[in-house]
Amino acid sequence: MALTGNWSYPTSIRFGAGRIAELAEACIAAGIEKPLLITDKGLASMEITATALDVLDAAGMGRAIFSEVDPNPNEANVEAGLKVYREGGYDGVVAFGGGSGLDLAKTVAFMAGQSRPLWDFEDIGDWWTRADPAGIAPIVAVPTTAGTGSEVGRAGVITNSETHEKKIIFHPKMLPAVVICDPELTVGMPKGITAGTGLDAFAHCVEAYSSPHYHPMSQGIALEGMRLVKEYLPRAYADGADIEARAQMMSAAAMGATAFQKGLGAIHALSHPIGAWHHTHHGTTNAVCMPAVLQFNKAAIADRFDAAAAYLGIAGGFAGFCDYVDRLNDQLGVPKTLTALGVKDPDVDTLTKAALKDPSVGGNPVEMTYDNTRALLESIL
Repeated sequence: MALTGNWSYPTSIRFGAGRIAELAEACIAAGIEKPLLITDKGLASMEITATALDVLDAAGMGRAIFSEVDPNPNEANVEAGLKVYREGGYDGVVAFGGGSGLDLAKTVAFMAGQSRPLWDFEDIGDWWTRADPAGIAPIVAVPTTAGTGSEVGRAGVITNSETHEKKIIFHPKMLPAVVICDPELTVGMPKGITAGTGLDAFAHCVEAYSSPHYHPMSQGIALEGMRLVKEYLPRAYADGADIEARAQMMSAAAMGATAFQKGLGAIHALSHPIGAWHHTHHGTTNAVCMPAVLQFNKAAIADRFDAAAAYLGIAGGFAGFCDYVDRLNDQLGVPKTLTALGVKDPDVDTLTKAALKDPSVGGNPVEMTYDNTRALLESIL
């Protein structure tokens, strides 16, 4: 079966190996004539980025790039990107990279024509309606990892560097107009990034499936996304050039981000402040938190994971699924504790309070209180 195709969701997705060659066409389809490619510092000098710029340059679109993007992008990165975008007279953004680059690029595009400050558009209530939709620049997204699914999301996660809080900036028009999912761009990912990003996609599916909110389409997508991760992440980890595994993981990443419209939960509520304060890799942090959160939520989710385990071919129902998660983490070299991940001298009180303020709390199937959240966090340290 050829893993290629064009889909609508409601954005246009061009999926398949080698489709980075269509980047200029994608820009034209999105209404962009003079794009600014935004990526992270690590990707800026890599061959895949040069290839993308070559495609744009050959089409007469230039090869403008902004790469001052931190692993957990913050408001200073947004301001720097906006300065380059506005002064260069660009009319759209190519969001290129993993979650950090995509989130920063989407936020720059969103803020391009806004007059209010960034934090006025945090995903609280109807704050998104404060934005001027006409001031949002078009976006073409090109993921180079298979994890966050930010390429099919309507928000960007930006860290407030003063408060060390991860804030979600949301607007429907932050959804990229065109997405290019080219698995060849992920072939060079190191094993650790392959594991961490893949487990981020898995966490999105697990938490969406666990969420008590009603969204049967997301429930089904989450279940199949888990299956793809189970089947193909170990293959991508073992052989980074396995293009079928890379392609299936790109699908799983997009599916996870689609599914979590149903909700996230305690895994992300914990990992967001941990990442903001201790600069840990987001997907790997999710993976470290997952076993304890599954047990935390056991009373509310055991029955549904009995069904999931059967679909995934895992014996033993919920307990078997939990054993599988432990084995998968071990297989992919995930630390068993946050301390082993690099979290040193944490302020447990601050992290607990920050977790309870995180928007993901509302999607957890068990109510999170100060006492049970602090105990959960301490069990993972």
